[in-house]
Parts: sequence; C-alpha cells; structure tokens
Amino acid sequence: ALAQCYYAKKEGYKRVTTETGAGQWGTALAYGAALLGLKCTIYWVRAVYKWKKERRSLMQLLGAEVYASPSPKTDVGKKLYKKNPNHPGSLAIAISEGIEDALKNEDTIYCLGSVLNHVLLHQTIIGLETKRQLEKIGVEPDIMAACLGGGSNFGGFTLPFIGEVLKYKKKIRFVACQSEVAPNLSKGKYEYDFADYGEFTPLLKMYTLGHKIKMKPIKADGLRYHAAAPIISLLRHHNLIETVTYPSDERYVFERAKMFIECEGFLPAPESSYAIAFAIDEALKAKEEGVKKVIVINISGHGFLDLAGYREVLKLK
Repeated sequence: ALAQCYYAKKEGYKRVTTETGAGQWGTALAYGAALLGLKCTIYWVRAVYKWKKERRSLMQLLGAEVYASPSPKTDVGKKLYKKNPNHPGSLAIAISEGIEDALKNEDTIYCLGSVLNHVLLHQTIIGLETKRQLEKIGVEPDIMAACLGGGSNFGGFTLPFIGEVLKYKKKIRFVACQSEVAPNLSKGKYEYDFADYGEFTPLLKMYTLGHKIKMKPIKADGLRYHAAAPIISLLRHHNLIETVTYPSDERYVFERAKMFIECEGFLPAPESSYAIAFAIDEALKAKEEGVKKVIVINISGHGFLDLAGYREVLKLK
C-alpha cells in the first residue's frame, strides 16, 4: 500500500481508489494515503461492510471514504444495486467500481490489493523478512503455508523461498490454504480471464472459476475471489504449489484460531485461521509419525476487529 501510494503521489495524483474484501487492504491503503497526503476512496464488499463496523470506522479515522459495494456511485455498481440493494457483493465487483471511479476522474488512480505482479512484488517484503529471521536462528523450513484468495499474501510470503527452491533445488512444500467457496487453484480452469466483474482489466492467464461466478459470503471474505494471481497460477501449473481447502461454515478453522489465541494470546484474522488450521493438523500428523518438521506460516493480520464473525461462527454468547 505504501509503495502504491508513493508512486501515485510521485506521478501527481491527488486521490487513490481501491477495493477491499476483509478490510485489511483497505485499511492499509487508507493509512498509506494519509501518510502521503492523498484522498482515498474504498469500495468494500457489502457482505463484510455490514458486519465490520469497527474496521470501517478505522478506515474513516484515517480519512478514507468507504462505500458498500455494489454501490450507486458507479455504473457497474448501480446496475447491481438497483436489482438488489442488499447484493452481498464480491471482490470482482468492488475492483470494477474502484477502476471505473479512477477512469472517470483525472486526478485519481486505482490501486489493486492483489493479483497483479507488481502487488505481489511489493508484498515480498514479508517473505524477505521471514527469510532473514529464519537465517538468524539457523532454521530452514520444510513446509510453508499461507491463506490464498487472489495471491498477494501467499505470494509475498513464499516467492523469495520459491526462488531459492528453483535456483538451488531445495525441498520445501508450499501450501495455499483456501475456502471451498473459492477453490480457484484446485478447481479453477487455467485460462485467460478478467480480474474484475466489469471487465476493465487486461485478460490474465490464471486459474479461475470465472469472473462473474456467484460465491457464498464467508467471514474470511478476503479468500472469496474467483482467480489466483498469474505468477501463483503458473507455479501451481508446474506443481510447485499444493492446495488445501476448508469447509464454508468455517467452524473447523475458527476452532483452530481459538486454540491459537489460547496458546499465543493473539487472535488471527479469519483468513489467517486457514493457515493456522493447516499448521496444527500438519504438526499433529508429524508428531504421530515421529518426524520433525519445520512448519512456517504467515499470519496475514489480526482478528481483533473481527470478533463478530468469530462470535457468530463459534456461537459464543
């Protein structure tokens, strides 16, 4: 987010637009825009906008305008909104709204939160820092896992290590943790598709479920996206990435998140709980087999603004 806001400022833009699903990326861009004196408009998937009021307030505290998507503000959003004012929305629709807004205003540029190569490149700071931390303690990973929607989190975390595997023939398993609602890497077709509902983006070769597919809303809405980034899709196509999917009711992964906070005192974002579930299961499997494995996962964000989601799924009183 900081990198995109920096280049937007450098190129003379006054405002940035974006989409957000879980709200993490929207918050990040709002912060980047505030630091660099830019206005910020965020189109937030309506299903999540409704229940994450605290995160919405956080974005607004950072100076951002936040709209539920689909919204009446854009042509793409207006058509869907008129048909159904309670349309749950999707990342693909929110992306279209952000792009359309930017196209209609010369002082504005759109900043995508995932999928495109430059976004994954910026996020590799995560993997580079992880690599340095592991080097300092003399540890090499056997397995690396992270949640995956469009691919920025997973790619940012794993790409520096995948480069090492390709160059030096190291053996590391890379596992993308997904929801069965959007299993783009395991059930998608490897073909050219749009990254957005309104077909503003270039065609990208990706594993895709189709840019107009209807997907049931989940609490980990950052994972509810129809396609995986071209770089990630190519690596999957060459069998360098594995996938695991979890049930759409999310109880299984949220129970693992509950175990995590009980042990670590930190509540992960709903999306991160997918990677945690995989790590716990894999660690227990290794224990049963009597083998030692170094399992490294990425916690993509905190869940302290997601308590309503945890409360609903786990039926907390």
